[in-house]
Amino acid sequence: MYLSLSDRPASAANRARGRTARPRVARLVVTLGVVSLLTDISSESVSAILPLYLTSVVGLSTVAYGFVDGLYQGVSALVRIAGGWVADKSGRPQQVALAGYGLSMLARVALLFAGGVASISTVISADRIGKGLRTAPRDSMITAASDPAHLGRSFGVHRALDTVGAAIGPLLAFLILWGIPDGYHTVLVVSLGFAVLGVVVLGLFVPRDAGGVRRHEPLHWREALTRPMLRLLLVAGFLALLTVGDGFVYLALLNSTDAAAQWFPVLYVGTNIVYLALAVPLGRLADRVGRTRVLVLGHLPLAGAYLAACVATGLPGALAALGLLGTFYACTDGVLAAVAARTVPDELRTSGIACAQTVVALARMGASIGFGVLWFAIGPQQALVLVAGGLALAVGAGAVVLRIGPSRQQDAT
Repeated sequence: MYLSLSDRPASAANRARGRTARPRVARLVVTLGVVSLLTDISSESVSAILPLYLTSVVGLSTVAYGFVDGLYQGVSALVRIAGGWVADKSGRPQQVALAGYGLSMLARVALLFAGGVASISTVISADRIGKGLRTAPRDSMITAASDPAHLGRSFGVHRALDTVGAAIGPLLAFLILWGIPDGYHTVLVVSLGFAVLGVVVLGLFVPRDAGGVRRHEPLHWREALTRPMLRLLLVAGFLALLTVGDGFVYLALLNSTDAAAQWFPVLYVGTNIVYLALAVPLGRLADRVGRTRVLVLGHLPLAGAYLAACVATGLPGALAALGLLGTFYACTDGVLAAVAARTVPDELRTSGIACAQTVVALARMGASIGFGVLWFAIGPQQALVLVAGGLALAVGAGAVVLRIGPSRQQDAT
């Protein structure tokens, strides 16, 4: 039985049955969280230096950076659906995820030798393809291992562990660059080491049949395109069109506060600390009050982050922007997968998650490219204010489309 996008928390009886059937957070969820922790140390240590490196060292304009950031945001979308379909068809999401993590590890090796914009873009694309392959199968394994009544909590625990890595990675980059002002190559070597560890943990400690659902009847794509899924894709994609890359927010903060360049990676750490603190509480809140409600309304803190970045002139303004940005991710990142997983049959769970993540990734790619042009044309403050206003309006429209209201019910069978 698959579920709708209505807004009722699971019944008390279902929660009681879930408590007796399995632990609220399964061991597999924690193991996958450790894999994500190690991998995020690797990827975020690189992404934390990339905007500054490309704009200040390589000398790219904001238009060119917007193109590269668009690749970073959206290339994974090229393979997400294919990866999800292969995982569902084979009933082996663990192996598809392992291939994705392995490709990103190889991209870390290639990045050590990439010296120009073209080669860097190619390596980034390969890394993002690896992310596209692994994300939906990993989230599918989390869903399969979790009690449906506590699915938001499970994703919150996973994302909390993931965010520990996302906070450590930029902090490592900051410490390396603090000690070695030109130590970009050292950051890349450290990044590769953690990527290798993540692949080893996944290969050794996650069963090969984890999350697999087999059936003898052929799978058809139309089974994944349920009415709740189509509504979710429409709203999530439209909101993502107004979600610009974090690098732009951090560059705006750097410009407005006149902070030294070596502090740039610390901005990522600030966002991730807030995300880490709120991931589990907001996941539990989503289980109680409605996951679609938290998903849509969670974009309001993002609009607030844009406005805070416009007016920040010192530390309080910068902290407000980082806190609001971290709150946005805690409300939406794992919750999107949790909602998508419950709108399709179990046999197409990975494909359903991949569909939602693909739409969001493609929309964010377009948003980054478009915002780079907008920044260049009218300036950072004006561009951020314009996007913040549009996002606030989009949240209201999304609430109507998904029929979010105080009397609605979430995830009813």
